Amino acid sequence: MRIALTYDKDQNLKPLEESEIIAIIDEEKKEVEQYENPAYAMSKEATMAAILELEPEAIVVKNQFLCPGSYMMSYGRLKYIPTTFNTLKEILDHLEEVKKNIREELDEEMYAEAYPE
Repeated sequence: MRIALTYDKDQNLKPLEESEIIAIIDEEKKEVEQYENPAYAMSKEATMAAILELEPEAIVVKNQFLCPGSYMMSYGRLKYIPTTFNTLKEILDHLEEVKKNIREELDEEMYAEAYPE
């Protein structure tokens, strides 16, 4: 399986528009491909477009890593893997456990816009 992740230069998982790196864990090749995010500091949708071009099968997400637009762009094209881990190393160390959370869709609070109260 090809699994997308988004993180900063220190390999801390980040929301789409805050990620400097888009990575693909390629289980078949047993490697992590890393790409500069061409949409860094732009938008979640622009980053999702770049991710979809890399043709992953799933994406690792945390709360509000996606937005309604980027979720709709990827819905039906990607599976989602919610996680509580915070770094690439943690994901790789616990990959089999992480993959058990894979799902076809997310609860709305995972991608809803955060509005200050």
